[in-house]
Amino acid sequence: PSYEIPPGVNQPAKLRLVLAVLLGTAALGKILEKTGLCSQISFGRYVRQGRRLRVDPKLFIQDLQFNKVPVRVYQPKATSHGRRRGIIFFHGGGWVFGSLDTYEKVCRYISRESESVVVSVQYRLAPEHKYPAAYEDCLTATIHFMRNIEHYGVDPARISVCGDSAGGNLAAAVSQTLAGRSDLPRLRAQILIYPGLQALDFNLPSYQQNRGVPLLFRERAAFFALQYLNGDASHMQEVLKGSHIPPDMRLKYKKWVSPDNIPEKFKVRGVKPLRPTDFIAEVYETVKRFCEPSLCPLLAEDAIVHQLPESFILTCEYDVLRDDGLLYKKRLEDNGVRVTWYHLEDGFHGIISLYDYGGLSFPSGKRGLDSIVNFLKGL
Repeated sequence: PSYEIPPGVNQPAKLRLVLAVLLGTAALGKILEKTGLCSQISFGRYVRQGRRLRVDPKLFIQDLQFNKVPVRVYQPKATSHGRRRGIIFFHGGGWVFGSLDTYEKVCRYISRESESVVVSVQYRLAPEHKYPAAYEDCLTATIHFMRNIEHYGVDPARISVCGDSAGGNLAAAVSQTLAGRSDLPRLRAQILIYPGLQALDFNLPSYQQNRGVPLLFRERAAFFALQYLNGDASHMQEVLKGSHIPPDMRLKYKKWVSPDNIPEKFKVRGVKPLRPTDFIAEVYETVKRFCEPSLCPLLAEDAIVHQLPESFILTCEYDVLRDDGLLYKKRLEDNGVRVTWYHLEDGFHGIISLYDYGGLSFPSGKRGLDSIVNFLKGL
């Protein structure tokens, strides 16, 4: 795609540098794959893997397994006058990238600043492990934590799920699955940081406006969803056009997935109505699980949505996934769920991970992270 740095982004020169690194990494990955040295995805994981940091004077940090799912637990060392909040964190990375080390700084910050026990989950990655592997790992780890909270000094009435991007998708799916479960503590909140919540429409206003804005391009969003679904991106162009959803199903979900539900102020920048494309049945057969709520939580029925816990949703103006967050915010509010919404007017996808990234840090990333901490402190 043609790439662009929107004029409203804070520190555009810095974002251009981030874009250059992103494109350079992708180009080198392609070369390595063509020469047979390693796959592009393996190289991408290596570059993004992060590193284990030094000992944190304020936190106990340990790597464990919750029912065979690897996790990293962060516990504040300071004495607590009561039981702490518990936060189960699912990292982003398009279900393809990301690790415990990649999100080490973010999880340490949340644990320290909100004085909470944070459990970071290393779920299995696609395309080696297709849907529902990541979702099942996140659900397994969450249930295990809920059943063993006495080991961590956590208040059963203050357990929340949290995640960014693909991790926000997983947090929303886990939250829906646990809604109404009487054998477990009720989740106190779900914290969704620029979540991807549907794969029916890749032409919503935010997809049109931000198609070439880093760190997540429109084509990559569809590619990641297909990698997670079945590891096959051969029908990516048909999915981008919208040929993968039958007309009757599109009509059924229009009440939830539609530009009509996006506030007008988000549609003034470069949005045009698009003609519906012809439906291709053979493509639908390969991607029909996109209609399952545990993969696309925006499609859950009202009976589930109205049982969801208090929610925090963070969106960024220059993000293809912005409208997924806005549409879910409306669905939650329509069903009587209390929502705290924080919108970064100068933000772009992935900015939270860059809150403390040396010379490539962005002030709005720190603002976004602090908004999450402030929400948690109020629980």
